[in-house]
Amino acid sequence: MSARYVDIIIDISHEAIDRAFQYEVPVSLRDRLSLGMQVLVPFGKGNRLRTGYVIGMGNEPKWQIDKMKSVQDIVEQQIPVEGQLIRLAAWMRDTYGSTMYQALMTVMPVKKKIRAIEKKTVRLTINLQEGQLRLLEYNRNKRNRAKVRLLKALLEHGEIPYELARQKLNISPNTFERLKEEGVLEVLTETQYRQAGTRKRLTGPEPKLNHMQQALVDEFRRDYLRQDNRVYLLYGVTGSGKTEVYMHAIDVVLEQGRQAIVLIPEIALTFQTVMRFRRHFGERITILNSRMSDGERYDQFERIRKGEVDIVIGPRSALFAPFSDLGLIVIDEEHENSYKSDNIPKYHARETAIKRAEMSHASVILGSATPSVTSYYRAEMGEYRLWELTQRAAAKDLAHVEIVDMRKELQNGNRSRFSERLQELIRERLEREEQSLIFMNRRGYASFVSCRSCGEVVNCPHCQVSLTYHDHNTAQPKLICHYCGYSEPYVQRCPACGSKLIGRFGTGTQMIEAEIQERFPTARILRMDADTTKGKDGHETILSAFAEGKADILVGTQMIVKGHDFPNVTLVGILAADLSLHSQDYMAGERTFDLLTQAAGRAGRGARAGTVVIQTYEPEHPVIEAAQCQDYEMFYQNEIAYRKLLKYPPVYAMLVILITSERERDVQEMAEAMAEFLCERNLQNGPETEVRIIGPAVPVISKIKDAYRRILYVKAKEIRRLTEEKQVLEQWMAARNPQTDCKAYFDLNPVKGY
Repeated sequence: MSARYVDIIIDISHEAIDRAFQYEVPVSLRDRLSLGMQVLVPFGKGNRLRTGYVIGMGNEPKWQIDKMKSVQDIVEQQIPVEGQLIRLAAWMRDTYGSTMYQALMTVMPVKKKIRAIEKKTVRLTINLQEGQLRLLEYNRNKRNRAKVRLLKALLEHGEIPYELARQKLNISPNTFERLKEEGVLEVLTETQYRQAGTRKRLTGPEPKLNHMQQALVDEFRRDYLRQDNRVYLLYGVTGSGKTEVYMHAIDVVLEQGRQAIVLIPEIALTFQTVMRFRRHFGERITILNSRMSDGERYDQFERIRKGEVDIVIGPRSALFAPFSDLGLIVIDEEHENSYKSDNIPKYHARETAIKRAEMSHASVILGSATPSVTSYYRAEMGEYRLWELTQRAAAKDLAHVEIVDMRKELQNGNRSRFSERLQELIRERLEREEQSLIFMNRRGYASFVSCRSCGEVVNCPHCQVSLTYHDHNTAQPKLICHYCGYSEPYVQRCPACGSKLIGRFGTGTQMIEAEIQERFPTARILRMDADTTKGKDGHETILSAFAEGKADILVGTQMIVKGHDFPNVTLVGILAADLSLHSQDYMAGERTFDLLTQAAGRAGRGARAGTVVIQTYEPEHPVIEAAQCQDYEMFYQNEIAYRKLLKYPPVYAMLVILITSERERDVQEMAEAMAEFLCERNLQNGPETEVRIIGPAVPVISKIKDAYRRILYVKAKEIRRLTEEKQVLEQWMAARNPQTDCKAYFDLNPVKGY
């Protein structure tokens, strides 16, 4: 498209210039420039060259032409933003709060071109008789020795790899060129894609759909063929075959020549998911995730753009795959908190997927054994279509769940982290050569280090949190901050009083692994947490080894209890089940129920029955009782009553405003001024607006990475009111222009506490 003027977002993430600037397009660039391209433009008083993105094009000037600046050039080696993704970025900016540039960066999973890997082959272009004559001719001159070596190899094999000829035959590029000019050979170049993820696939026949699964797929087909694009919530108990429903729904989409995106909450799930999808769909699938190299991501991005794949699988960022005719988005384990971005804009993949599907006239399937309270509530209200799978596939029973009261264990003299019952069951599994999962949602060796003399806790100097002890099997254990990454050697004396009575307290996965090894010395143990999966293939290596029976026990954090299918696992032990139950977070109960129920669902998925042991100090808590029964409806009714009473999401929408500054006084003054402004504004608007302002308050962690923090909560019946408040606040902050470093971050309907 040829245009005389373009609207450009400058690559500066600052609210004061969060708008498009119009530039004139020189005649030399008009036929080359298109929507989404990155360009170089003069900006500011000094006309410093900056990069920006074209988000609009036209032939009508919005400013005085004689004062308008011109685009200088198009940035080379760039990847343009798709037009639909530009519109999606604009929606994300308005909904979640960010600059347009930050939103554009978010919807670009790949931001630069990477040099392709090329496979070169040298091929003989003359017949054997002529080749023999050339060989005789070259042999007459000693300076043609390289030509002789290469021609002999080509006469014998017909064609050989270019690099093999260079390295083994010691052929220079000049020799290749001379023989090409003489018409003896040609060099063929083929672009090769870097391998993305596992190439393994499951063997054996695929499971057939049962009557409940088939009914859902048939309903999806009827809706889809009449272009009735909906949002479906698939609530299916663990092991009920939700993945099979996803795959057969995708079959319907592919039959219409369209594409699908499958979101998974953890990179750890990619391994098994990709194997199952490859068995069903073959090779026209790919993955996108943060563990891939820049080259791998770029290659798969190019395959998507060229239409060489139909399905993309990956975590949150895979949502922005540049499909030209997207027909379906599947969000597996839709309840997971990892679908909410921690970075600005703090978007939720569920809401953003629904918006992208609306733009693409596509459908959305949300699946979970423990649906988020928000999604289930919306299904109750009729916004989503509710699907249910109430039985495990092949009519297998859910695992038997036992509750162990750790208070009684303590009374009986058992001071270990393992109840007598759990130890007994682990021993049985080892004797029967069955596998066990031990779940502890805290990594590291110990939670904190404290002095028993003066009570001093060793804290991070940059955050208001204690350092966690990590023993990396080296001579020097470390204390690490899980918020900013700061680390220091383990201290032998108290930094406050100098006492040697300093020790480790609490429990982490590393300590659990060591204790299991001590109690069961013959057991083969693997540990899976953020420390053991730092490498590129860390997840796949551990999961492959466990799936192949190379370990008896897998110890890990929540990444081991999400969606994995290990047929030989017949025991799941859940330690400290109430660890997350009393955090200062309205979603604490939901998060605990999800984890316990998902963990319980890993047991008994094969031919043998499963047992789950939940160790807790509060066996009578309603969340623990609902998890023991694996009764989502019981949990939901209690939880939604609590949310209605206290006006929490999804009944009310909530906006959290986080204000930060390196000076504590500044952050407090800004938070108070902001609260006063909001209160006065809504007092003027009248009580019918139903906007409630709570705070400012000091969050649980008042300082992270040397920045002090304060929070404000704003609640309203309709989410639209909160987006209005957010936009007004952004304008207020820009106009106020305080002489401080205070920043404000907006989080709409948060899923994590502050």
